[in-house]
Amino acid sequence: MKLSTRGRYGLRALIDLASHEDEGAVSTQSIAQRQNISESYLEQLIRMLKKGGLVLSVRGAGGGYRLAKRASEISVGDILRCLEGSLDAVECPAIEGSDCDSANACVSKFVWKRINDAIAQAVDSVWLSELVEESHKLQTAQAEESHKLQTAQAEESHRQQSTQIKKYHKLQTAQKENKDNLAARDGDEINARIIREIQNRGL
Repeated sequence: MKLSTRGRYGLRALIDLASHEDEGAVSTQSIAQRQNISESYLEQLIRMLKKGGLVLSVRGAGGGYRLAKRASEISVGDILRCLEGSLDAVECPAIEGSDCDSANACVSKFVWKRINDAIAQAVDSVWLSELVEESHKLQTAQAEESHKLQTAQAEESHRQQSTQIKKYHKLQTAQKENKDNLAARDGDEINARIIREIQNRGL
């Protein structure tokens, strides 16, 4: 079994809808923007989910869609079957109890049944509410990581600015000292010249 974009995008859309449902009815436009899904394609998926009894439409100003049930009552299996149909990896008549010429002698049907049962158990044991919670945790972790990065960048920028200011002050101090030394040396040379002139004149 390989899930199509219907199952993958539809699951993402329903997680998004459930995550923002406390804000009121959620529009397909907002879901499409957040999840980077074509709005026209998303509307097709929403219609399927509505037909399957998983979402309700809200008309009027501020309209959109809401869950038809609580998120804790909707499993991943409910969503995927609504969008994909059967989730069986192998369609075997012997498993389904249909006529099969090899049913009595075929032992591979037990393998196919275990695979199908494992898939069903996996998707039916994960609830939409759990995925919403995980989504919130991930968003919180990303926000904290982003804040840490911004803080580190701000501290590094401040450190660099402080270093540049110190270098500037040090350069100014050195230039002033150099200027003072030159002025003192020029003063000494002038004084020496005056003394020589006085000596030469015999004053």
